Amino acid sequence: MPAPLSLDIRNRFQALHLEGHSAREIGRRLLISAATAVRYAACLRKTGTLMPASNSRRQGHGRLVPYEGFFAELVEQDPDITLKELQAALLEAHGVRASLSGIDVVLRRLDLTYKKRASSRTNGANPM
Repeated sequence: MPAPLSLDIRNRFQALHLEGHSAREIGRRLLISAATAVRYAACLRKTGTLMPASNSRRQGHGRLVPYEGFFAELVEQDPDITLKELQAALLEAHGVRASLSGIDVVLRRLDLTYKKRASSRTNGANPM
C-alpha cells in the first residue's frame, strides 16, 4: 500500500476546494490522480477534513500468543533447542501446527534469541 500524500498537498487541495474548483481540476493542478482528487473531495464533503486515517496494527494478537509461556519454558529448559524441535513440541503437546518463522517471531517478541558461540565448530571439519 502506498504512503498517504503529504499534509501540504492535502491542505492545498482543501484550500482550492474551498475556492470552488472541481476535484478533477485540482487533481490536474496538484499533479495527483483524478480518482484521488475525487476521493478527497468526497472526504471533505463527508468529514470536513483530509487528515489521513490511522493505519496501526494491533500487536500481540497472533495465533501463537497463548503459547508464549510454553515456548519460554522450553527454551529455559534447553537453551540450544532448535526451531524445528520447538515446532515438533508444539504439535505434540498442543496439536497446533505453526511455521518456523511464526515461532521465530514469538521468540523475538520474548527476546529469546540464540547466538552461536565463537568456540563452536563450523559446518566444515576445520575449527574456527
